Amino acid sequence: MNDLLLRALRCEPTERRPLWLMRQAGRILPEYRALRAQHSFEELCADPDLAAEVTLLPLDRFPMDAAIVFADLMSPAAALGVDVRFEPGPRIDKPIRTAADIRALPRPGAGEIAPEVMATLGRVKEALAGRAVLIGFAGAPWSLGAYLVEGRGAPGFPRMRALLESDGVA
Repeated sequence: MNDLLLRALRCEPTERRPLWLMRQAGRILPEYRALRAQHSFEELCADPDLAAEVTLLPLDRFPMDAAIVFADLMSPAAALGVDVRFEPGPRIDKPIRTAADIRALPRPGAGEIAPEVMATLGRVKEALAGRAVLIGFAGAPWSLGAYLVEGRGAPGFPRMRALLESDGVA
């Protein structure tokens, strides 16, 4: 098993520095660009087979020590009944504006949150077969909440801050 990254993270001695691409999927790779010509970003994220393929692209081309799962930090939004579109960044047509909006959101179970990401992780783990470790990520509550309230990326997230200041429950 290639555990070089894990050993480095534990501050253990390693024979070299671990290598991986910081941008998931190596978006500059021609293989990725070819997939993007056929599929939208949303399609690549929503289809576990495509997301797994994209995740593995850098490792098929370079001797990497880790793969970063191809997903979007907004993936959990679907479980909240929120539709997200990309233009190119995340856009939400009906953003959350009040504490009542927050209380009205469904409370999904763990298995209902981003099942496509869970399926992608399983496919990638199987395909890696120990040749590299898998790095996952998730939208932190602030990041996800800020997009849900703002409706898009916004410098300083003023609506999110205003909602938090006006209603401590939010």
